[in-house]
Amino acid sequence: MRVLISADMEGATGVTWPADVEPGTEQWQRCRSMFTSDVNAAIAGLHAGGATSVLVNEAHATMRNLLLERLDERAEMLTGRHKDLSMVEGVQRGDVDAVAFVGYHCGAGEEGVLAHTYLPNSITGVWLDGEPASEGRLNSFVCAEYGAPVVLVTGDDKACEDAARYAPQARTAAVKDHVSRYAAVCRPPGRTHAAIAEAAQDAMALAGRTEPVRHGPLTVEVEVDAEHLAGAAAVVPGVERVGALRVRSTSPTAYDMIRCFKAVATLISNAVENRYG
Repeated sequence: MRVLISADMEGATGVTWPADVEPGTEQWQRCRSMFTSDVNAAIAGLHAGGATSVLVNEAHATMRNLLLERLDERAEMLTGRHKDLSMVEGVQRGDVDAVAFVGYHCGAGEEGVLAHTYLPNSITGVWLDGEPASEGRLNSFVCAEYGAPVVLVTGDDKACEDAARYAPQARTAAVKDHVSRYAAVCRPPGRTHAAIAEAAQDAMALAGRTEPVRHGPLTVEVEVDAEHLAGAAAVVPGVERVGALRVRSTSPTAYDMIRCFKAVATLISNAVENRYG
């Protein structure tokens, strides 16, 4: 059984503050260790449950955050940016039997520690076919299209609640409880490591390739916090402006949907000018 771990950082143990996840800061350096511990816990649990191969795809910011020298030696790590499927790169290879979302978080406009969708700010809401869409929900549609079920989700308690909307059968492990966007009641790494490992081991009962799900056409709407950002996003072919702060696109497949959304987010990010979005 081969498992893909999509590893994000905002939902990792101990993380509550932007500097905790901003590459290069002192706090980020400290939190990298706890992030790696969460991923190692998932690897250990997945192997205990029957996994024979685990690929960890770095999915946060520069996608160079995990400490390779501390990674469980039974796993391999895909690190670095500019990947076709970004956060779930590797699922398209056709050999993935299950997917684990480790360190995930809620979407833009939702309650949750460091809640956002792709961009820390600027994007204030994302909807997929009319329903609020976190990164987890967007990525789960891509995984389903390749017949790889999402079997594990870790993050704060709100992220685990969000998972029930897009992967209701998945096992979850909450490493902290949401208080505000920048505050949480955190459990120490020793406790969260055990909780993640146990959930991951149980999650392997759900592993196994499924019939690919064709969801398309899929309509995504993105809302931003400044009107010129909507104009920047509408440069992408197939993206139309449907309001001063909102754009919409419809894609035939989940593969096309996530790539279009990635392009939209990139243009929005590049259109932000210093303090004035």
